[in-house]
Amino acid sequence: MSQTKDNKTTSNESEPILEMEETLEESNADAEVSVNASLEKAIETFRKLREQKGPLSDKELEELDKQCDVIRNREIIMSDGAHEIKELTEEGKILMGPPILTRFEKARIMGARALQLSLGAPTFIEIPENATTSLDIAMEELEQRLIPISIRRVLPNGDFQNIPLFEFKNE
Repeated sequence: MSQTKDNKTTSNESEPILEMEETLEESNADAEVSVNASLEKAIETFRKLREQKGPLSDKELEELDKQCDVIRNREIIMSDGAHEIKELTEEGKILMGPPILTRFEKARIMGARALQLSLGAPTFIEIPENATTSLDIAMEELEQRLIPISIRRVLPNGDFQNIPLFEFKNE
């Protein structure tokens, strides 16, 4: 504690704590105002969309007001809980995406395998007589599903599934 000219005691140690509490209260108030403003804007947009269809009767306006009140009274989730990323597995079953290879997956596999072959990797098939490039060999290996590779398909929340090439259906 220190003495001032007027012989009053002041505490310099508690001032930063008070300032922090005021700052936290201000930021919480700002967040609440922002949420309320965006909520009211959403309700206003909802009303405009409903009123665009034409003039509403008194009963329809009353129903619209009730719907807006329901929206106002909903719980607002400020942050979602942390999601733990996991691998989705079920033996022999494709859980996400189409049961066949997409054109993008095919292109990625053929390109990677053609690169491996051009750098001297051994082939998994007898080289066809009509094959002139490493891409032709890669295409044939892919058709026969002999490439030992898995496709990882990922959901937006981070969950994923690793699918071996032989589990995909032929088109």
